[in-house]
Amino acid sequence: MRIYSAAKVPIDWEPVDVTPSLINGKTTLPQPAVDSINKNTIALKGPLATPVGKGHQSMNLTLRRTFNLYANVRPCKSVEGYKTPYDGVDTVLIRENTEGEYSGIEHEIVPGVVQSIKLITKKASERCIRYAFEYALSSGRNEVLVVHKASIMKLSDGLFVQTAKEVAKEYPTVKLGFESLDNTSLKLCMDPSDYKRLVMVMPNLYGDIMSDLSSGLIGGLGLTPSGNMGAKVAIFEAVHGSAPDIAGKGLANPTALLLSSCMMLRHMQLNEFADKIESAVLTTIASGPENRTGDLRGTASTSHFTDEVIKKLN
Repeated sequence: MRIYSAAKVPIDWEPVDVTPSLINGKTTLPQPAVDSINKNTIALKGPLATPVGKGHQSMNLTLRRTFNLYANVRPCKSVEGYKTPYDGVDTVLIRENTEGEYSGIEHEIVPGVVQSIKLITKKASERCIRYAFEYALSSGRNEVLVVHKASIMKLSDGLFVQTAKEVAKEYPTVKLGFESLDNTSLKLCMDPSDYKRLVMVMPNLYGDIMSDLSSGLIGGLGLTPSGNMGAKVAIFEAVHGSAPDIAGKGLANPTALLLSSCMMLRHMQLNEFADKIESAVLTTIASGPENRTGDLRGTASTSHFTDEVIKKLN
């Protein structure tokens, strides 16, 4: 909020509490939060921790289902001036966000035997894949790569693959490619430059794992922005987990949330402010360890990092 004020971003903040409650055994968000997000159609979310051992479903899954956030967008780009084992990483991963192994359909058949159902529908697959093609067009990328395991899961992943072939007919200027999950995992770690000019799209569980792998290529989850897109609502978030052990100590790295907010500003067509803030954040990280937080091998506190970003803005 300090950085947005310094950058004179023309928005008003409307903070809401999303602490969940259990109603009839179902994890439910507070109604004021739901009403606010539906009214504004956009939100910036900090990391959420799901209460352990109290019957709560994942908070993030609850959010995605409540607002039908069908596509998760995760760009990963190397930060110039912050050295990692890989240079020039520039990947975009789009993950189906509502079903697959995360459908929450599992039960114990008999003691010691548990069944978890992977649900894939054509409708959910189509809207996610279509978003990937639209993203490719708008970002100047010339290929959509479908990552799958249809050789083993012939019906479920097979449906995802077949749906991609059908959607691709509507986008003749965008190349369609296919790659098995294990092959993508191997190649992405060997030479991520192969994935520069394309958009990866994949079912839910694969996307969850591969997006974290991509984050590792550029230095970790503390640098990675994310957006959850729905038909009516978009929610942008830092993808790392909560860290109650360092709460209030001024140690947290706000980069992921700041870069996610830049995605939000571009979604709102406030590109000038997004570019200004993003440039200030990345320049601060590149300026040296004294201006980076501990997770990036630096010594800066959260407030010092913020001060430096504001100096770069000015």
